Amino acid sequence: MDDRPIGIFDSGLGGLTAVRALTAAAPWESFVYLGDTAHAPYGDRPAEQLRALSRQNVRFLRSRGVKALLVACNTSTANAMDVMLAENPDLPVLGVIEPAAEAAVSATETGRVGLLATAATVASGAYERAIRRLDPGVQVTASACPKLVPLVEAGRTDPDDTELAAAAEEYAAPLLAAGADTVILGCTHYPIIRAAIRRAVGPDVTLIDSGAASVGALLKALEARQALADRKTPGSRRFFCSAGREMFVKTGSAFLGWDMAGLTEQAQL
Repeated sequence: MDDRPIGIFDSGLGGLTAVRALTAAAPWESFVYLGDTAHAPYGDRPAEQLRALSRQNVRFLRSRGVKALLVACNTSTANAMDVMLAENPDLPVLGVIEPAAEAAVSATETGRVGLLATAATVASGAYERAIRRLDPGVQVTASACPKLVPLVEAGRTDPDDTELAAAAEEYAAPLLAAGADTVILGCTHYPIIRAAIRRAVGPDVTLIDSGAASVGALLKALEARQALADRKTPGSRRFFCSAGREMFVKTGSAFLGWDMAGLTEQAQL
């Protein structure tokens, strides 16, 4: 058993969807979360820069003595997972793409899956490759969504926000036209605006939360290594952001349903 914390990072607030799933499934686990808000959004950055930022985030979390790394960022998973795996052979390093792809393939009844993701994730083709490995017969339609992460990071998460609603409808349209019965929320920011996306796709489409799917895979990996926490009480919670602490705390607290203020520090990366 291992009571050290789990390290989780994202470009900003999005990875809090994984935090919420982790605290629900395994409240005894401790974690250290890093939101690299100084460089958000990641979705329009070149691959080499994404690799450098991902390395930076891993170094920061490793300095906090973590026992595993959850890359709660689809863009980093798609563009830098090979580097993170190669450079951290002593730790379990899990991303969000493979677990979400597995969940989508299991959920679809028509064999038509939609993907909402950042431009960098869509351009990488990582989801298409993951789904093709699982089931070559599943058709994937991807929609790049450059407007969504900035809206979330600005705290504009109300489904009645007209700009958010219009963007969600715009990005959902090609997926619905392709007949997708399952849509992957291929950025961990997107479950924060799940209500707006649900309105855009309608009630009958299954939504796959990539952050929540990855937490299940992480806990299985820790169990296999006999590295789950050995305690009956809630683990410790620490948050870091690289800029904009006030907005990070305000939006994050509203999403999680508990006050992050006393648990959050600004990181020097």
